[in-house]
Amino acid sequence: MPIEQRGVDTIPEEERTSGPRDLISILLGSNLCLGVIVFGWLPPSFGLGLWPSVTAIVTGTLVGIAFTAPLALVSLRTATNLSTSSGAQFGVRGRLVGSVVGLLLALGYTALTLWIGGDVMAGVLSRLTGLPDTGVTRAAMYGVLAACTVVGAVFGYRLLLRMSKVLSIGMVVLLAVGLIAYAPDFTTAAPPQTSYLLGSFWPTWLLAAVAAGLSGPVAFITLLGDYTRYISPRKHGSRKVFWSTALGLLIGLLIPQLFGTYTALAAGAGADYAGPLVEAAPFWYLLPLLSAAAAGSVGNAGLMLYSMGLDLDAIVPRATRAKATLVAAAVATAFVFIGSFEWDVQSAMTSFVLLLTAIGTPWAVITLIGHVRCRGQYDADALQVFNRRSVGGIYWYRAGWNVAATASWAVGAAVGLLAVTTPFYEGPLLALTGGVDCSFVLSGLAGGLVYTALTYRTASAGAATPADAAGKVAVAAE
Repeated sequence: MPIEQRGVDTIPEEERTSGPRDLISILLGSNLCLGVIVFGWLPPSFGLGLWPSVTAIVTGTLVGIAFTAPLALVSLRTATNLSTSSGAQFGVRGRLVGSVVGLLLALGYTALTLWIGGDVMAGVLSRLTGLPDTGVTRAAMYGVLAACTVVGAVFGYRLLLRMSKVLSIGMVVLLAVGLIAYAPDFTTAAPPQTSYLLGSFWPTWLLAAVAAGLSGPVAFITLLGDYTRYISPRKHGSRKVFWSTALGLLIGLLIPQLFGTYTALAAGAGADYAGPLVEAAPFWYLLPLLSAAAAGSVGNAGLMLYSMGLDLDAIVPRATRAKATLVAAAVATAFVFIGSFEWDVQSAMTSFVLLLTAIGTPWAVITLIGHVRCRGQYDADALQVFNRRSVGGIYWYRAGWNVAATASWAVGAAVGLLAVTTPFYEGPLLALTGGVDCSFVLSGLAGGLVYTALTYRTASAGAATPADAAGKVAVAAE
């Protein structure tokens, strides 16, 4: 299989051969890994029992999907990734905001997947062979996973899609067997020596809904376009792509996260997940667990690293996608080593997802507002101006930046950061929300409202669509 040559350029129609079923496969197969499973551990680690954990995860996931799934339709129309597509709203240089947000999201989730996967592999090998579970052993596991991940990410979308199709079947079987393996120790009560993280039930439940449930779909706000750009709107309608995205996210996130909750309660995993997970596993399940940790981590981290390469390629157009992917892999691996030896996993995970959700949400809201306003019509050639290192086009705005969109995102992100609560930091706006983390809602509302207000006159005056302005539309909306 040849290495993918496409970066963030426009995918030609003849190469857009994927379909909604491929979209479901990639969203299911890539998420059946410990890097997603571990999010199901968060609610029990916050002091919640079975049903509060399940309701928090399901509620947060459904809300997140309703917000995130429409973004898949943007790249269906532009034939490029979402960060580049956001140039229609932010300007061809201003879309660097989306590239940076996407890079940070993918970086964090890649590091987390390698971190958790490597820890479980080291623990399993220790039980199977007596190999000491030391920092050196874990570092070796991180290195092995990172090297395998780079291969998949460099070869690109087609290889990752094939891997996801295999993982969507294999990992479901391994997790189903895991339900039997951990059944004897399962309990509905929260792990021992855990109490409500925020002192009472509802604030803790809301934190779990955001950190464990909502964060899953939000992680894909810049990733969905990496897959839908290969789907042709001439062959597949928007409605079908939307519902395929929603279904893929629903089953791809709920299956692993609820498995994480189940195993966390069975293993009594409070302050840590990887260690208790391995210790509670019956001996006969150790090899399946090792397989799940290795294969699932490579599949998920490979897609995240692939997205990182695209975003870095968008930031530095002169770099090839393959070179950008190698650089991104080195940075992600460095984060794994730092995180493993310096940070507490629960605090690091919670802080990361809440902060990234706060700054990513207003970007997504502004991009969606622009998509609705232009009725899904884009000038695909004008979106590539920055990548060609040229100037001009209908998305040039002021020196390549749409000041209104960029300022609106900055306001939304600032409000989100002021309203967030993490183990390391609490925003001053929490005093106005009763201590409840409303950063996702407030950041999205602030960014969206400011953007709507600043662009009200041009929108109400019927600003020209790309078809009107340039007579050149990538694909007309249905």
